Amino acid sequence: MTLAFRRMVCLLAGAAALTAGSALPADDETGVEIKALREQIRVLDARLRELEQKQQRDEQAAAAAAKAAPRVTVSEKGFTLASADGTSTVRIGGLVQLDSRLFFGDGGGITNNSFVLRRARLISEGTLGGIYFFQIIPELGGSTVSLLDANVTVAPTSAVQVKFGRFKVPVGLELLQSDTATFFAERSLVSNLVPNRDLGVQVGGTTLGGRVAYSLGVFNGVPDATNTGNTDFDNDKDAAARVFALPFKDAGDSPWRGLGVGMAASVGREKGTGAVTAGYKTDGQQTFFKYNSGVVADGRVWRISPQAYYYVGPLGVLGEYAASTVNLRPSASGAKAALQHEAWQVATGYVLTGEDASFANLAPRHPFNWADGSLGAWQVVARYSRLKLDDRTFPLFAAPATNADGAAAVGVGVNWYLSGTVRSSLDYFQTHFTNPVPSSSVQILRQDEKALISRFQLSF
Repeated sequence: MTLAFRRMVCLLAGAAALTAGSALPADDETGVEIKALREQIRVLDARLRELEQKQQRDEQAAAAAAKAAPRVTVSEKGFTLASADGTSTVRIGGLVQLDSRLFFGDGGGITNNSFVLRRARLISEGTLGGIYFFQIIPELGGSTVSLLDANVTVAPTSAVQVKFGRFKVPVGLELLQSDTATFFAERSLVSNLVPNRDLGVQVGGTTLGGRVAYSLGVFNGVPDATNTGNTDFDNDKDAAARVFALPFKDAGDSPWRGLGVGMAASVGREKGTGAVTAGYKTDGQQTFFKYNSGVVADGRVWRISPQAYYYVGPLGVLGEYAASTVNLRPSASGAKAALQHEAWQVATGYVLTGEDASFANLAPRHPFNWADGSLGAWQVVARYSRLKLDDRTFPLFAAPATNADGAAAVGVGVNWYLSGTVRSSLDYFQTHFTNPVPSSSVQILRQDEKALISRFQLSF
């Protein structure tokens, strides 16, 4: 029974009592009783008014507290804690990728058949005040623990965003794609020729209604296919820039609405043995090329990468080219040479279950459910890529007997998206090597690499 209802009942009871009293013969005693009853009703009414006002104040305070309280959400996107106004958030997510690698036709000379914890990451990211963004991602997979990403972005507008810290250098298209969203378990040969993560500062954003994205940054500088450390013993720095356009983004039902084209490049100066790449790897993650131990970098380093993708309906196509030029000496006192290596790839995927393909993560329309027969999303993929080393690399900078001077790889696979967080994939890669010396002393170079890689992935 609410206070208002109680008050109404009391008033009605009092009115009834007064009415009954007025019907009685009037005498002094009766008049006194009526006055007392009226005073009781007045006091009771005042008390009820006070209680009503207190209840209203309590309800308003509870509503204000509920409005100001943080919101906690647990979903497929992880654990999220958000302020009441939504301007500050913290999200805790994760990524686990367990791979199986099996190699065929190696004559028993390769002992790389194994299960591999490819990636294991605890992801912390969020926003502060609506314009400050942070990201901290350690890598727990592999033989050592390392800090993968750690950066802060100040984004007063979508067109101007300043990022500081450790993050991916904006050059390679497939390398910039999320590790959870690539067509294949491993990136193509092209990613051997672009930088990975580095320390620096970058200005970027989107403009023209999201049709043009740009990035321009200054970094410590890292060799091809390398993540930076936390120190840099070289005063020279690298600059990187990228522009990517979606010219038909708002073209409605146009078949070109999913076309994106771009250009990326980096330039700088590198010195010393630490500025020389540790090597180039196949799809099976075996090293097929590595410079001699005495080689040092000394001079201009630059890269260029035209790139494009096309995603419309269930079809996705991605292509890119990369050229990497580095000035090297075969020894500290040897003659310097500018070596240019080149690579390119074309990859495609088709979603058999009809979901839209995307450069970002693919989410099944009907997640896998054994009870109701839902099968999730299924995608078939194919890729061809090539990498060619500069002919002048041999024999001064690398031994012909232990290194290939090029590789061509074909890959086919199938991806099963059980849900927005769970993905399973099976890929087959075959890589053919070209070699200055046909009878190489390195086992993996004496025949094509034939690798079957399966992966189970959980990301949230």
